[in-house]
Amino acid sequence: MTAPWLSVVGLGEDGLAGLSPIARQIIADAEILAGGARHLALVPPGPAERLEWATPFAANLERLAAVAGRRVCVLASGDPMWFGVGATLARRFGIEALRIIPHPGSFSLAAARLGWPLHETRCLSIHGRAFETVLLHLTPGARLLLLAEDGTSAARLAGLLVAHGLGEAGIDVFERLGGPAERRLSARADAWKIPRTDDLNTIAVALPDRPRSHRPPSVVPGLPDDAFIHDGQLTKREIRAVTLAALAPWPGAVLWDIGAGCGSVAIEWCRAGGIARAVECDNSRCRMIAANALALGVPDLGLCCGKAPEALASLDGAPDAVFLGGGLSAPGVIETAWAALRPGGRLVANAVTSEAEALLLAWQPRIGGTLTRLSVSRLEPVGRFHTWHPAMPVTQFVAEKS
Repeated sequence: MTAPWLSVVGLGEDGLAGLSPIARQIIADAEILAGGARHLALVPPGPAERLEWATPFAANLERLAAVAGRRVCVLASGDPMWFGVGATLARRFGIEALRIIPHPGSFSLAAARLGWPLHETRCLSIHGRAFETVLLHLTPGARLLLLAEDGTSAARLAGLLVAHGLGEAGIDVFERLGGPAERRLSARADAWKIPRTDDLNTIAVALPDRPRSHRPPSVVPGLPDDAFIHDGQLTKREIRAVTLAALAPWPGAVLWDIGAGCGSVAIEWCRAGGIARAVECDNSRCRMIAANALALGVPDLGLCCGKAPEALASLDGAPDAVFLGGGLSAPGVIETAWAALRPGGRLVANAVTSEAEALLLAWQPRIGGTLTRLSVSRLEPVGRFHTWHPAMPVTQFVAEKS
């Protein structure tokens, strides 16, 4: 194993004064200091060359690669492994090349100011990420810490909380944590009057234990049908719950939802912690998928507007699971999906038409798996009385690739 050439040192707002002797020595010995303008300004001028980050950040990885083997020190905020540059550098250069010296970060400092145990607090970032990610975490009694995008983030967050019936939530904004200019601003969401704070801030949100007018969507699959914008092309609630159970999501697992309709299956997969790619050929439905993903707190859902099986060639990697709802009968779709599936992965297909069911009946002897007939009836009024109205039965095929 070669000695690490790339050091990553976490800094606080107090600069060098807050660092350990080892961290200060690493900075003093560096031939090259790299980082953002704010971090570089915290270190007095010295003999080291300075490499200020350019935009987009990906270009900086090649700049670092060009000086590999020299003594390079990257300056970062707080703990470089908390939504920081450390993870990016470890993926690019390998941990063997790195020496990482963390510093108490914004989450640790804010939790210390509030008396919140970090292991019971949800730590998120909306810096360079979709703001709607917060929606997935608005549950009763939750404590959230967020790395802000800029000085408008707190006001935007207050508006979002009020719009979702959570105006009684408490908001604390910590500006420039750990430095001489540290400041704390506090108010309920419905009383927040500050349009802009310092751009360098961390936001804490204390959600009420029993909000008066907000019931969060369930994290268990089977959201009500009216939780989605749709045009009727929707895997209905009861069938969707069974389908997600058959797909068996887990955090980080990748799903291809082919013929996604309004995206209900892909969205519920993401809400369970997975990663989904929704494939849909109808442009208006693609817009519905995007809107539903934002509204339900999974803005990172991947959307592929194209016709299967041709569109599947644009998807990276092999999926852990594939769902075929719409588009099952299109020539070559099930063959392409099965071929793409990684070993141990699952294919789940739902058929409503006789033609689609015949296709599944032909596939089951070839690759194994199970076939199940699902039927749901709902009680509905008929004049002065009520009777059970059956929905169209669904034939569900589940197969695991060896």
